[in-house]
Amino acid sequence: MDILAQVLDRVRLGGTLLFHFELGHPWHLALPARPYALFHYLSQGSATLALEHGQEVEMTAGDFVVITRGEPHVFYSDRKVEPLRIIEIDRSQRLGIISHGSDAKPRSVMICGNFSVSRPMFGSVLELLPPLLLLKPAADGGWLEAILRRMVSESALERPGQSVALSRLTEVLFVEVLRNWIASLNPGQGGWLGAISDPHIGPALKLIHENPEQPWSLNDLAQRVGLGRSVFSARFTELVGQSMHRYVIERRMAEAAFLLETTDEPIARIASRVGYETAAAFSKLFVRHHGLSPGRYRAAQRGDKRTPHGDISEATAG
Repeated sequence: MDILAQVLDRVRLGGTLLFHFELGHPWHLALPARPYALFHYLSQGSATLALEHGQEVEMTAGDFVVITRGEPHVFYSDRKVEPLRIIEIDRSQRLGIISHGSDAKPRSVMICGNFSVSRPMFGSVLELLPPLLLLKPAADGGWLEAILRRMVSESALERPGQSVALSRLTEVLFVEVLRNWIASLNPGQGGWLGAISDPHIGPALKLIHENPEQPWSLNDLAQRVGLGRSVFSARFTELVGQSMHRYVIERRMAEAAFLLETTDEPIARIASRVGYETAAAFSKLFVRHHGLSPGRYRAAQRGDKRTPHGDISEATAG
């Protein structure tokens, strides 16, 4: 099993291009907070990016950044210039070329878009990333520019299936961003994403993901991956950022939520599939983890306004 592929398949990752800017010095753009990750590709020129909390990055042609938490930020060639606030731009201008600043050359050209997650509970992938992720062109082998140019050409003309094509291209873009980021990590960075490549913890994560219903213990997994119990426990916690026991529970709860949302299986059956002998025990833990009983969670995800009758009894009866 490819753990990353499984998780990304379940988050319902989407996104598209939002703006295409042509910028002549002096210029200044201000982007407000967004409920999704934003990406920016500077295909030409230079710019300074500043996050609201003060972090600044000098960008040159070919640089690609992701604002993973969607926090407010600005781009500028001269911060003294009154900023063009992106929220003020008419929606009809989306995907068109927006000129800002003077006619001075050389001009800076920037493409902006977003990554969105339709299943927020699986969005921990984004939470593991730093608030600002910068990729330089030297490390990307040309894939970045190729994908973005394809996105720009796809968005230029309205054609059947355009939104689907842009969403799929965005998924490919996000996977490549993750691959490059994971490759840059040092041991102990990136939580479970970084731990995937570890020769001992990676196989342990794979076993947990493939068989969340198994009553995994430290001894079981340590023996499977060729480490002593205490060494395995310490290494797992160090690399993943949480204990093996806690990770198993979170993995089970994530799998249960996915099954509740995407299948009509009885709750008792789902409880068994994620390792719990009784639906009552499963429901109690699910409430503690997600804040809703399994029945209410299923109804909420499907937009069902009806209140499930007797959640725990419903689960045991299922």
